[in-house]
Parts: sequence; structure tokens; C-alpha cells
Amino acid sequence: MKNAVVLVMFLVGAFGFAQNKNAKAMVEVDGVCMMCKERIEKAAIKSKGVKSAVWDVKTHELKLIYDESKTDLKTIQQNIADVGHDTKEIKATDEAYNSVHGCCMYRDKDVKHNHKE
Repeated sequence: MKNAVVLVMFLVGAFGFAQNKNAKAMVEVDGVCMMCKERIEKAAIKSKGVKSAVWDVKTHELKLIYDESKTDLKTIQQNIADVGHDTKEIKATDEAYNSVHGCCMYRDKDVKHNHKE
């Protein structure tokens, strides 16, 4: 009987801390063009545990499906910032931002304006 109680307690504890292997999230990421899209999605997908990453140029929404037991949103956002793109939570360093192509300089008002057309 004691073994059954221990087993039940173990299973309840194990399932109580289970993490979602198909967690869905949306992160806002700054960018302006299809080159940005490719760079952002590639950085997200390179994050261990990310199964899907699709960034929308118009809305700046990055839709993710990822395994919470292998990564978290902060890590994914840091990987995106490391290639030069800001998120709401993490801003890319000036060095990383300056490494993106000239047409991808989303912080520049003229570049943003040119991509609206």
C-alpha cells in the first residue's frame, strides 16, 4: 500500500511540473523587409527546441512553436537580438544592429519610410 501511495505522489509531482512540448507564443520583433524576415526566423529556429518561427513583415509578429523543456522566450529573444533585431524585451546591441544590411536599418526613420511604399 505504501508503494502505491509513493507512486501516486511521484506521478502527481511529475505531471505537475510537466512542460509544454508545443508551446505557442507571439513576440514582437522590429524589422522592415524580407531580408529581416529571413534573419529573424533563422535566429529563432537556431534556438534549441524551436519547432516553428514565422515573422510577419507588416505586423512585426513572430509566431513561435517551441518546447518549453529545451528553451524559453528570453533565450529565443536574445538569439534574435544577437543578429541585430530588437524585441519588446531585449534590445540588440549597437554592434549587432550595425551588422545588418543597410536596407534593414529599422531604427532609421528614412529606411522605415522607404519600406512603407
